[in-house]
Amino acid sequence: MGDKIFVDSNILLYARDSSEPSKQPVALACLRKLWESRDGRISVQVLNEFFVNATRKLKPGLTEPEAWEAVDALMAWDPLPLDASLLERTYETCRQYRLSWWDAMIVAAADACECYSILSEDLAAGQKYHGMTVVNPFQSSLA
Repeated sequence: MGDKIFVDSNILLYARDSSEPSKQPVALACLRKLWESRDGRISVQVLNEFFVNATRKLKPGLTEPEAWEAVDALMAWDPLPLDASLLERTYETCRQYRLSWWDAMIVAAADACECYSILSEDLAAGQKYHGMTVVNPFQSSLA
């Protein structure tokens, strides 16, 4: 790969979601590839969303200790922290692209990480933000 790719929380969730037998292996393969290449990027916001949704929305969900163990392991990805600079970037992204605050924060974090693309099912596949392209791994190959 050789290019930094920002991973949205939905990809992390599908990797743990046994109720999605077609999406789970795709998400797992993407994460494995990004870990091996060291091209994957995440943010503290992504980890927050993962923890909350993994413990409250997945069926069957993870226990809080299981979700925390997953978050703790993902800290090895050196997540982008939430700070004033990211908030400012989020506000500008929100205004420029007319995105929801939370989607703008994903795009702003990916931009701050100097990513080439954003891996997400929630954002529109093929859409470009700040020169980055959204890739839905369930519609196209990550490679």
